[in-house]
Amino acid sequence: MSRVVNRFLRYIKIDTASSENADSFPSTDKQFNLARLLAKELRELGAQDVYLDDKYCYVYATIPASSGREKDKVTGFIAHMDTSPETSGTDVKPRIINDYDGKDISLGDSGLVLSTKNFPELKRYMGLNLIVTSGDTLLGGDDKAGIAEIMTMAENFLTQSDKYSHGEIRIAFTPDEEIGNGVDRFDLERFGADYAYTVDGGALGELEYENFNAASLEVNIKGVTVHPGEAKDKMKNATRIAMEFDSMLPNQDRPENTSGYEGFFHLCSMTGNVEEASLSYIIRDHSRELFENKKKLAIEVAEKLNKKYGPSSVQLKIEDSYYNMREKIEPEFMFLVDNVRECMEKLAIEPIVTPIRGGTDGARLSFMGLPCPNICTGGHNFHGKYEYICIESMEKIAELLTTVACKQ
Repeated sequence: MSRVVNRFLRYIKIDTASSENADSFPSTDKQFNLARLLAKELRELGAQDVYLDDKYCYVYATIPASSGREKDKVTGFIAHMDTSPETSGTDVKPRIINDYDGKDISLGDSGLVLSTKNFPELKRYMGLNLIVTSGDTLLGGDDKAGIAEIMTMAENFLTQSDKYSHGEIRIAFTPDEEIGNGVDRFDLERFGADYAYTVDGGALGELEYENFNAASLEVNIKGVTVHPGEAKDKMKNATRIAMEFDSMLPNQDRPENTSGYEGFFHLCSMTGNVEEASLSYIIRDHSRELFENKKKLAIEVAEKLNKKYGPSSVQLKIEDSYYNMREKIEPEFMFLVDNVRECMEKLAIEPIVTPIRGGTDGARLSFMGLPCPNICTGGHNFHGKYEYICIESMEKIAELLTTVACKQ
């Protein structure tokens, strides 16, 4: 089994799910279990300046420049250690499908089936080797595949230094990316790169320098509870007002109805009773103008309902999370994207330059002064039990990262 696959299988055994309900940073202590392992492995490989932030759970390391390239710009590679809290990452039991035959795949004893009808892209992997879940947990490719690929690149440079020529390389692994907090305590000065790449994308060939503008929207609704037998003209049912709020947002602007550059309101959770209800949304759009318009629409809907049901019946809290890094990549740093595209073509990988329908640590880092496009990891269906990854894609991406680092 290849080095990148061995690493991946080792890393996904470690539960690193972050938590949206925690007040600490990192949100879960178990992320340190992977951080400690990665720091140890980097030291054993011979990396320099290996540092584990034992307070905030960041791992930093340096691969020194080859002789004659000490004055090159410093390139960084970043991946995140946490997995999504949406699906369990405990006791992951991966299964390798050798020489995939193009048919549906049963996921262990779960009763779930990874079907070519629901996931037609499976067909492109006929004859290749896949890693799938047991149907009980996610796999963890987001982003332990990225970690395994970066670590394999590091091993190439640190153990075969006579074979490669490259400038100084910085590596960082972050916590809590999945809950939007991945770079809250990131030490840019310690990292010390001039620019970087996150390795946190999807299928082989995907290359991204655009992402959503993002905000969270919390809606709190106050009702009036009265015995239903005498409720006429007195009761204000908060749950019904909540449903009315949601119905006033455009039906077409929902995740299940959008793709490409189209943005959305995503209702993540809803709780309530007659007296009080709450809705939790995320707002997304690639266009800053349309993003601002979506936030404005939510405010207008609340104002209409307050006019109908009384002042302060509906209260909103809107907080921006991150912005589209395209603003920071174009035009000065497009060479970062072009370099990866050229390396892909050199390795017979078809470049697929697409907008991210989500965000990465790189989006926020770009606005912090570190331009940071995103490179693929080889996986599909992240965050859920139907997740899978192609072994040949992972091996090719480890080679791609090595090639990109030498070119910069």
